[in-house]
Amino acid sequence: MPKVLVFRSELLPLSETFIKEQILACKRWQAVLVGIHAVNELPLDGLDVRVLRPNKPSYINRLRWKFSRMRQSIPSSVVNMLRREQASLLHVHFGLDALEAWPLARALDLPMLVTLHGYDININREWWEAGHGGNAMRDYPARLMELAKQPRVHFIAVSEAIRRRAMSCGIPEKKITVRYIGVDTSKFAPSSPPIVERERRVLFVGRLVEKKGCEYLLKAFVKVQSVIPDALLIIVGDGPLRASLQELAHYLGVQIKFRGGRSSAEIYQEFKLAKALCLPSITAENGDAEGLGIVLLEAQASGVPVVTSASGGSTEGISDGVTGFAFRERDVSTLSAHLISLLTDDAVAASFAAAGPYLMAEKFDLFQCTASLESLYDRLVA
Repeated sequence: MPKVLVFRSELLPLSETFIKEQILACKRWQAVLVGIHAVNELPLDGLDVRVLRPNKPSYINRLRWKFSRMRQSIPSSVVNMLRREQASLLHVHFGLDALEAWPLARALDLPMLVTLHGYDININREWWEAGHGGNAMRDYPARLMELAKQPRVHFIAVSEAIRRRAMSCGIPEKKITVRYIGVDTSKFAPSSPPIVERERRVLFVGRLVEKKGCEYLLKAFVKVQSVIPDALLIIVGDGPLRASLQELAHYLGVQIKFRGGRSSAEIYQEFKLAKALCLPSITAENGDAEGLGIVLLEAQASGVPVVTSASGGSTEGISDGVTGFAFRERDVSTLSAHLISLLTDDAVAASFAAAGPYLMAEKFDLFQCTASLESLYDRLVA
């Protein structure tokens, strides 16, 4: 069985369950998860893991890594350890991590596949060059384009929207392949009670950052609760905007519960109670935008209707008017109208809830999507 090294610099943030699930879904390739640091947020049970640098490195270890990074290389001890894996391919998640992984790909003489997820390609070049991502990343866009010129480097876009954005940045069309990540439709599946018997509960799941657009959902809920006084909004997720969003909710006088960060299993329990999921994503001031929105797929697989403005998600991740409603970014009036429709019209809610799992099984099943990924692996190493 051929082996692929799956690289993520930090192993693994809580929000990146999709990387773990994709690795576990591999059938024909043996995947080894490789990272520089362990952040110990997401349990890595069931995975074959290699952490390249301990969380409390010795003085000599720190010097070795510092010297290697100055030379844009990898310590020889690390290269020798990974060479023993006899891998055929290096698969890197996120463009920023590709810059760290490229010296490793060269040292191991491996082709490199880079999955672009969203912020790593959507954020405007000027934002990086102005130093907002840190001085060390000022030249990130230029270095990524140089990397794209390497004959043994190929890119995955998680949606057609990301593919178009990557091309507009200068990555050649022939070097980009769209591969959806998908969701486990056996894990995320419809459950009781039926959608028409549930409380009028709207769920939001995501990082509380600008591009998720949560403030527009709060503003829309003013109208929703004026029509449906018992409607409730559940916010799952954490982030730098949490305090300001709580202040806005208090100012608007809407009924909202902030749950904080939750595991994948806990989010599925929230799906069992929700009558609708809303992902009101926007294009942030710096250009950052949603790649697709895995939570949209999880909700539909669970039989929960969705309402979204997510780039990619609203055009590729749902069937508008069949499994959910799409709306324009920041369009609070249309958003509130769609939510009111789902919360008050049982026929519409039931129809969307029934159609969602079929769409996910047909287009976004995790194991089918991963089999397609493995076929790409085959092609790249052929």
